[in-house]
Amino acid sequence: MKRISGAAKASGLTWTQVASKGNHEKWRLGASVQVSIPRHSEINEITAQAILRSTESELGEGWWK
Repeated sequence: MKRISGAAKASGLTWTQVASKGNHEKWRLGASVQVSIPRHSEINEITAQAILRSTESELGEGWWK
């Protein structure tokens, strides 16, 4: 999440928490991308990559690589 937050700030986009229920948090990037992030001490690599990939429409393709 720190990585997305920094990239959003650098791009002039907002990264805000929308909801927090149970074991997940919903975050919004810009005006259109909503991401569900598990609230666990560790997130496996495949899930982390899927979260980062879901933000590519706003931050640009492959921004996180």
